[in-house]
Amino acid sequence: MTDLYARHRRVLPDWLALYYDDPIEISHGEGRYVWDSAGRRYLDFFGGILTTLTAHALPEVTKAVSEQAARIIHSSTLYLNRPMVELAERVAQVSGIPDARVFFTTSGTEANDTALLLATTYRRSNTLLAMRNSYHGRSFSAIGITGNRAWSPTSLSPLQTLYVHGGVRTRGPFAHLDDRAFVDACVADLKDLLGHTRPPAALIAEPVQGVGGFTSPPDGLYAAFRQVLRDHGILWIADEVQTGWGRTGDHFWGWQAHARSGPPDIVTFAKGIGNGMSVGGVIARAEIMNCLDAQSISTFGGTQVTMVAALANLTHLLEHDLQGNARRVGGLLIERLRAVGAQLPGVREVRGRGLMIGVELVRPGTDEADPQALAAVLEAAREGGLLIGKGGGHDTSALRITPPLSLTVAEAEEGAAILEHALRSTY
Repeated sequence: MTDLYARHRRVLPDWLALYYDDPIEISHGEGRYVWDSAGRRYLDFFGGILTTLTAHALPEVTKAVSEQAARIIHSSTLYLNRPMVELAERVAQVSGIPDARVFFTTSGTEANDTALLLATTYRRSNTLLAMRNSYHGRSFSAIGITGNRAWSPTSLSPLQTLYVHGGVRTRGPFAHLDDRAFVDACVADLKDLLGHTRPPAALIAEPVQGVGGFTSPPDGLYAAFRQVLRDHGILWIADEVQTGWGRTGDHFWGWQAHARSGPPDIVTFAKGIGNGMSVGGVIARAEIMNCLDAQSISTFGGTQVTMVAALANLTHLLEHDLQGNARRVGGLLIERLRAVGAQLPGVREVRGRGLMIGVELVRPGTDEADPQALAAVLEAAREGGLLIGKGGGHDTSALRITPPLSLTVAEAEEGAAILEHALRSTY
């Protein structure tokens, strides 16, 4: 046990998760690579849990942060803040929401908390619809709408939450149906659910479920839900904390795969926009954002140094078409991994879009989760010089692969080769 690990265990909570039997300390990074404190280099296919969206040590971001820090780091939202206004203008412009207002937070959890406050206040209801297998953060209210037992340490909640079918395409009671019938069955279930309860405030949904193992419904499900919700005045909150900013390749926002019935009423975001800086936020129509009848501020949301970092990162992302790169390189990586998975009895499915890829593992010959194999693959990949993530929900085990969107074809092949070796050494 290293001295740092021993110190960690003495002063930090037992429930604070660490990867690997022998945890590593990341000392620095550049591009798509990071180095540990022992000097070993790794290809980073998890990006600090999807936060390093463009690249480690992106020059435009580090320059913006350094220059801003030399002027002023923070003043709070009680004063006019030029970088915050400029970033809000850019975010509103790309949001797809008419008459959009933007409120900045420090995390996705806080963004979802704010969205819940807005929706319940606007609708005067504390009932929420959420998706089974979902994850929305670790605050008290966010845990209350999380449909993933592994990440729900309490059943206590200020909200009444009702869980809807549809976030997991290949498991559950509708898995045997084709896409059209699957959507129809989920819509019928939603309509039936609404007949048994007072009108909820909103449906909150991740277009691609993150912690749940990168599962998603057929395109158009949330558009079909939207038609039902609109008839009841129920808001749609799209949790884009993991899917936003072009990660899925096909779309800039994950909700755009479900855009037939219009944009969401509220969008939450975080993680990648700051490229590692602590930035989150909420986008909503003005009438919803302005529904609160009390004052509010954010001490650290919108602080100058994080705003300039996000502005520089967003500008780089758009100018270099990293969404297009995610589509092209991610498509190659998915097909490469599917070819490997087809040869291994423990790989149930390789799924995803762009550079948001899940590899679901099962015990060979069954449809049961294999957490031991998941841990073994994670360790073997690290030993081979590749960092990946893990996730899953009810009886599922999945590898989570989310490199920075600037990933090259050569790096994708390098990572795929390491992961193939890790999978073959396990199965």
